[in-house]
Amino acid sequence: MDVQSSRVVPDGGYGWIVVAAVALINMTNQSILSVFGQLFVSELQKMQEDTFTAALITNLNSLALNFSGLFIGPAIKSFKPRNVAATGCILVALGLALCAFATESWHFILGYSFFVGFGLGLISPSTFMAINSYFTTKRGRAVGVSLAGAGLGQVLIPHLVRYLLDNHGFRYAVLSMSSLSLFGLFGAAFLKPLNPPAKHNNRKHIRLLAEADGEKTSPLQVVVVPANQSKSERSPPNVDTLCSRMGQRLVQAMDLELLKDVVFWSIIVGMALVYTATINFTMIFPDFLGQTAQLNSQMVAFCMSLVAGADIVCRLLLPIVTDQLRIPYRVVFLIGIVGLFVARCVLAENQALPVIISMSLLTGMMKSATVINNNLTISAHCRSEKLAGGLGLSMMSKGIIVITVGQLLGWVRDYADSYLICLYAQGAILLVVVLFWTPEIVYRHRRQRCATNKSMETQSVDAAEVAKLNS
Repeated sequence: MDVQSSRVVPDGGYGWIVVAAVALINMTNQSILSVFGQLFVSELQKMQEDTFTAALITNLNSLALNFSGLFIGPAIKSFKPRNVAATGCILVALGLALCAFATESWHFILGYSFFVGFGLGLISPSTFMAINSYFTTKRGRAVGVSLAGAGLGQVLIPHLVRYLLDNHGFRYAVLSMSSLSLFGLFGAAFLKPLNPPAKHNNRKHIRLLAEADGEKTSPLQVVVVPANQSKSERSPPNVDTLCSRMGQRLVQAMDLELLKDVVFWSIIVGMALVYTATINFTMIFPDFLGQTAQLNSQMVAFCMSLVAGADIVCRLLLPIVTDQLRIPYRVVFLIGIVGLFVARCVLAENQALPVIISMSLLTGMMKSATVINNNLTISAHCRSEKLAGGLGLSMMSKGIIVITVGQLLGWVRDYADSYLICLYAQGAILLVVVLFWTPEIVYRHRRQRCATNKSMETQSVDAAEVAKLNS
C-alpha cells in the first residue's frame, strides 16, 4: 500500500516552513544562472576567448543540469530529499569556488558547466519532492511561492554582483557567490520528510544482481548431463543472465516502465519543447528589442524587467486562482503555452512600443504558468512512488531536446539573419505542442465526465431501490 495514502496530508502546517526553506534554496542557488554573463563574460574576454566559448559553457551547464535526471530518481529513493538538496548546494558552491581561481576556459567548463550544472539538477526535483508530500489542494500555490524565491534572487543578486565586481574584483565576487550558495544548506536542514521513505534501497541492487528473484544461486553451480546426451544437446541451465537481472534492476531504480505510457511521452516531450523555446526566447529577446525594435538600452532593460516582474507576481497569484477553481495543472500549462504563442506572433508582427510593453507583460504571466505547472503536471500523472523517476526522465528529455531543437533554432536565426523568423520558429514549436495536447486533454476530460455521470446514475438507481425496499 502507498505510504502517503495511509496518512493524512496536512496541506499546510509545517509544509509552509518547507516552502520558505525551498524559496531560500532557490534564491541563493537557482538564481546563479541569471548572472553568468555578468560574472564570467568579461573574465573570458581577458583570456582572449570568444562568444563560442561562453555559449559552450552555458550549453554544457544546461546539459549537466538536465542529464542529472539520470541519477535523480535512484538518489531520492535511496537518500532523503534533504540530503540530495544539500549535496546539490555543496556542488554549486564548490563549482563557483573553482571558477574563482580559473586561469583557462576549461576551468570554467569543469566548475560552472559540470559542478554547478549537476548541483542545480539535484536541487530542483528534490525540493519539489519535499513540498509535494505536504500539500494536496494548495500544492500549486506552495510551488509558486517557492519558485518566487528564484525570481526574487534574479532581481536582487545582479545588483549584488555589480557592487562586488566594481569594488572588490572578479575573484572576491565569485567567492562571495559561492558562500551565498551555502546558505541553501540552512534551508535544506528544514526539508523534513512528512512520511518515512519507502523501503527502496538502490544500494542493495548491486548485491542483488547475482541473485535470482526470490532465491540465491550458489557460487559453484553443478550441471548434471546424461552420458548418452550429445554435445549439441547439452545446454546451460535456464537461468537469468547477469545482464538481464542488471537491466531489471535498472528499470526498477529509474522507473523506466513509465516510458511504456504514451501520455507520459506526450507530457515530457511537450514540456521539453516549451522549455527549449523559452530558453531561446530569453537569449534573443534583448537583441530583438535593440536591433529589430530599435529600442535604446534603457527601454530594453525596462521591458526585460516587465517580463521578470510579471513572472514573479503571477508565480504568487496565479496558483491561488487555479487551485480555487480546481483547474488541472496540465490545462493551466496548456493555457500558458497558448499565451506564449500569441505573444511571439504579435511581437513578430508589430514592434510598436505599447505592443512590446503589453506583450512583455503577457510573456511574463504565461511563462509563470509553464514554470509553476512543470513538475506539478508530472506529479498529477505519476503515482507517488514513481514521481522521482518521472521527474528524472523529464529532465533528460529536456537535455536531449535542448541539444537538438535548441541548436536548430540557433541555426535558423543565423541562416535567416532575422529575429522575426526565429520568433515564428518558436511559435511553430509551441503550436505543435498545443495541437498535440488539446485533442488528448479534451478526450480524457469527456471520458472522465461520462464515467462520473454513469457513477452518479448508478448511485441514484441504488438509492431508489433502497428507498423502495424500506417502504
